[in-house]
Amino acid sequence: MIGKIAATVAGILACRKLTGATEGSKMIVKPSPQQLSWQELEMGMFIHFGMNTFTDREWGDGTEDPRWFNPTEFDARQWISVAKEAGFGYVVLTAKHHDGFCLWQTRYTEHSVKNSPWRNGKGDVVKEVAKACEEIGVKFGFYLSPWDRHEKSYGTPDYDRYFKNQLTELLTEYGEVLEVWFDGAYGGPPGKEHKYDWLGYYEVIRKLQPNALIAICGPDIRWVGNEEGVAPETNWSVQEASHFHRILGITGKVWYPAECDVSIRPGWFWHAREDEKVKSVEHLLDIYFKSVGRNSVLLLNVPPNRKGLISDVDIQRLREWRKVLDRTFATNFALNKPATASSFRPDAKPSNAVDGRKETFWSPLSEKDEWLEIDLQRPTTFNVAMVQEHIAEGQRVERYRIEAWDGSDWKVIARGTTIGYKKLDRFNDVTATKVRLVIESALATPLIQAFGLYRMER
Repeated sequence: MIGKIAATVAGILACRKLTGATEGSKMIVKPSPQQLSWQELEMGMFIHFGMNTFTDREWGDGTEDPRWFNPTEFDARQWISVAKEAGFGYVVLTAKHHDGFCLWQTRYTEHSVKNSPWRNGKGDVVKEVAKACEEIGVKFGFYLSPWDRHEKSYGTPDYDRYFKNQLTELLTEYGEVLEVWFDGAYGGPPGKEHKYDWLGYYEVIRKLQPNALIAICGPDIRWVGNEEGVAPETNWSVQEASHFHRILGITGKVWYPAECDVSIRPGWFWHAREDEKVKSVEHLLDIYFKSVGRNSVLLLNVPPNRKGLISDVDIQRLREWRKVLDRTFATNFALNKPATASSFRPDAKPSNAVDGRKETFWSPLSEKDEWLEIDLQRPTTFNVAMVQEHIAEGQRVERYRIEAWDGSDWKVIARGTTIGYKKLDRFNDVTATKVRLVIESALATPLIQAFGLYRMER
């Protein structure tokens, strides 16, 4: 038995090797290619849709009648078109929530769309969403709740077989999967929690979809720790190995980036009474700057209504939000401007940080008190600064500041700690001809991929 477990762990690790490199005496932990590609998407759309949409609840109890599910105007292409227009690079669909009701034609339970009146029991939400994603150009992911309030085998070893069978269906019948989202929620009687076979679940995923990322209750993407869409100011993608890593025999430091999940409404599922409570543009902008702008990926929930459509009020708010983001980041005042630095490697010159290319970066010769200076060539007004590290080679900066030349001296306009994939700083309007990024401290030689300056209309 021990030999079998060891072989299983080895097989899973072979599918997703931990990446790192030694720089001097320091071990630099790096993301996998899959983790890097995921972070570059920046935003995903969570889609909570299912039996709760029709019962006006957030958590169902598993006793619901499948006949209640009937989204008469269901249109997956509308959902994914909305996601694409708003700038989401992927979606995560609740294929099964805690009530156990399945949105696909599963062979392992009758508690599914096949016993609903929708499409005469022949409909498949997962299939139509996955197809729309492929056609429109959005990555597809799914949420599969481990906690199941309907399935009778929950709490017994049979449930693990049931769950792996459903995973197998979702991983083999619906095309490429970007992300598998495992919720850690449990609201049942104390002491009745199922002891999940996480190792077995991971083995199924790595075998059938080796490029899929396992999120939240998994080793690839961590929960940010709240449902407000807000990452901490100091946010390292390098973390101590979690419980889910130790299951795989992984210890020490690991690349474990954060995902910020939050709903555009008070609830996760659609409720008519919340049509007037959709988050404001200002609130959504604040979420963006405190998630994507703090080295995280934003997963914003936009729940379809009982017709099977995203409501007009949600669509309009997303469009308003996207319009402000597009206007703000349309002009980078630092792009291709003359750049100098306190020091630099011959292959990592200062101009690399403002050339608009993700393959290049500026790298100084030391880890402390190094600066990059941008000559804006004329008085320029801005109120947003953006810094990116070249995280393909790890996250390094632990403290920085941004300064503007006021004509006679350098004035600090922003301070921060970690940078990572992207750090966005907002401040009052500043007019300057020169700007400096000062790296006060880093764990290893910094690699600054991009530095930008923008102006957001207030």
